[in-house]
Amino acid sequence: MSHPKHIILGVSGGIAAYKSAELVRRLKEQGAHVRVVMTDSAQRFVTPTTFQALSGHPVRTSLWDEAAEAAMGHIELARWADHILIAPASADLLARMAQGMANDLLTTLCLASPAPVSVAPAMNQHMYAHPATQSNINLLRARGVRVLGPAAGSQACGDEGLGRMMEAHEIVDALLTPHSTALQAVRVVVSAGPTREPIDPVRFITNRSSGKMGYAVAAAAAAAGAEVVLVSGPVHLKTPAGVHRIDVETATQMHAVVLNEIERADIYIATAAVADYQPQACCEQKIKKSADAFHLPLKPAPDILKSIQALPQRPFTVGFAAETERVEQHAKAKLVHKSLDMIAANQVSSTQGFDCDHNALTVYWEQGEQRLELKSKTELAGELIQLIAQRFNAKRHAS
Repeated sequence: MSHPKHIILGVSGGIAAYKSAELVRRLKEQGAHVRVVMTDSAQRFVTPTTFQALSGHPVRTSLWDEAAEAAMGHIELARWADHILIAPASADLLARMAQGMANDLLTTLCLASPAPVSVAPAMNQHMYAHPATQSNINLLRARGVRVLGPAAGSQACGDEGLGRMMEAHEIVDALLTPHSTALQAVRVVVSAGPTREPIDPVRFITNRSSGKMGYAVAAAAAAAGAEVVLVSGPVHLKTPAGVHRIDVETATQMHAVVLNEIERADIYIATAAVADYQPQACCEQKIKKSADAFHLPLKPAPDILKSIQALPQRPFTVGFAAETERVEQHAKAKLVHKSLDMIAANQVSSTQGFDCDHNALTVYWEQGEQRLELKSKTELAGELIQLIAQRFNAKRHAS
């Protein structure tokens, strides 16, 4: 990689410190020179010898190292760095960074170096969700610190949830990806995937949505600096790093969760393929097959965008329109009818749209449109988020 070449890897106290050894190896594979700085607590999990062997440099552990500090070594190290990466970043370290403390070598380097700083949080899920931790993370984000993760999953303490440190290869990939601050400190709610409307205990009405586009949009928004809540229908996809995911099944459940999350949102991106209709009633027992034709009465499902339209204060709202014909006509009609700020429209076919890895979009807004050509949904989502950020920031600055 061309940048950054000189990386200070800060390791704070936590069981995830063992992953940092793999991180050193992967960073060196990309051509980086890595120097490791460990806190006192980190040394209780992994020894400095391990990192010295992997990095090829002595590990710094103290601000009071007489040999290193004879020539103001911490200032020299701060100037040497192209990037400071702290992985794992414990709740304690994040709190000290947020307060601007410099009570050990690692926090001192964060203040003394002009290099950009990234942190990969790792802690128990309740510690991560605590308002104090969230406040500290938001404050660091607002100052330009890049927050990588955390990921969701099983934790060493036995809990399951958001708080795992991202894997080493994911952190390296994130560092190689140009960092955008287009949505820095903006709260984004994304809905994704299909809904399932039950007919009886074993059958339901659904559609072909895989959730891939919505998950890619959520990941791109997080990469652009946003705080992202992903409201997901039933899909088989991994939660994007740094994204808080809420699982739902029916249109009614998605409607309730989105409306609750919208209260604190700046942007809502409606990528979910929500059912337009649902059975009037769900049979308590499995419906048995008979020779007679089966009639299933349906009723309209809750309309999320219509409910948002009626709010006295609503977020910047982006709709999606997956169409099989007259794409532009239907998309523009929905843009006006739902009072959307933008709408992303696509033609559904066997090679793009539902259940595919590629897509193309035409994005419409009042007196404007832009074509995003066919590409992977990951790349497409990045382009879409940048366009949404442009329109959102323009509207915010004009108001």
